[in-house]
Amino acid sequence: MTHALRYHRIVVKLGTSVLTAGSDRLHRPRMVDLIRQIALLREQGVDVVLVSSGAVLAGWEQLGFPPRKRNLAEKQLLAAIGQSRLMHLYGQLAELYGITVAQALLTRDDLRDRRRYLNARNTLLGCLAHNVLPIINENDAVAVDEIKVGDNDMLSALVANLVEADLLLICTDRDGIYSADPRIDPTARLIPEIAVIDEAIWALAGDAGSHRGTGGMRTKIQAADLATRVGIEVIIAGGGLPDVILRAARGEAVGTRLRAHAVRLEARKRWILAETARQSRVIVDPGAARALVEQGRSLLPAGVLTVEGDFERGQTIRIYDPDGHEIARGLTQYKASDLALIRGHHSAEIEEILGYSYGPEVVHRDDMVLL
Repeated sequence: MTHALRYHRIVVKLGTSVLTAGSDRLHRPRMVDLIRQIALLREQGVDVVLVSSGAVLAGWEQLGFPPRKRNLAEKQLLAAIGQSRLMHLYGQLAELYGITVAQALLTRDDLRDRRRYLNARNTLLGCLAHNVLPIINENDAVAVDEIKVGDNDMLSALVANLVEADLLLICTDRDGIYSADPRIDPTARLIPEIAVIDEAIWALAGDAGSHRGTGGMRTKIQAADLATRVGIEVIIAGGGLPDVILRAARGEAVGTRLRAHAVRLEARKRWILAETARQSRVIVDPGAARALVEQGRSLLPAGVLTVEGDFERGQTIRIYDPDGHEIARGLTQYKASDLALIRGHHSAEIEEILGYSYGPEVVHRDDMVLL
């Protein structure tokens, strides 16, 4: 290659639709070409981590494509059958280029718990240090609520955060983010670069894509939102484009590039952002919002107006000002039901109301990331 490489460490996410090249089975020529590109990057000293979907499809293929029920039990069965088949195929293809592969099956719980998070990080960094290609998938055979739309899109962002990648490349069956749905609107144009993921970008997101995979453009934007917030650049591009991985690594204009936030967060705050309670929404009063944003204060129960969603103690929650703007995320000392009881009260009243206390703060400033 004649172009200089722009990144030192890349996480590549391959969706099922990319691995099948639009068919109903794993497309070996496409997979060979993708591994070829990864091999060329590795030869030039780039660390590559692969997040791959396709286990359920591989299991379905192994069983001869029986009629699909598409329930949780079936997905877990097909994943259990297909994951070993998928890894066997990756191992064979990687061996053509002298690459040793390692399998890592993760769930959100592995990345939510601080100790398991660090263990997963050590394993992946150990693979890279020994020139091994880690191939990661959701542990669908045992996961329950993880098997849903977009699981591996978000998993790729969590992995990119885990290994502190420079780039997250999400390969999909579309060429990038369009101004409208190109399947419906012939005037839709590719958006080459996005500086900020705002409401206008969220409005462009659709639902799930093809019947073979589980991800849609919305889940890819959700993944990009997390990755860019922790300082990782993201490219969403068509996995079938010629040399898409190599071109992305060179910094060429391919797909849609989403710029990283300027400040890369310290390791602990990256972990705090990594697992946010999905439905959490804590709205604070104007005084509390100013104290958080302008003075770097902790969040106290007296400043909480409303509590929405369900979350447990120790999870990362979303904090909003009265106008509906998300201003921070942080580890909560109180679960949702407890916080609903103590909201608006002074910290000295917590033990009287709940019968116990985990401290005066709902979220301590050391456990908070301002947005």
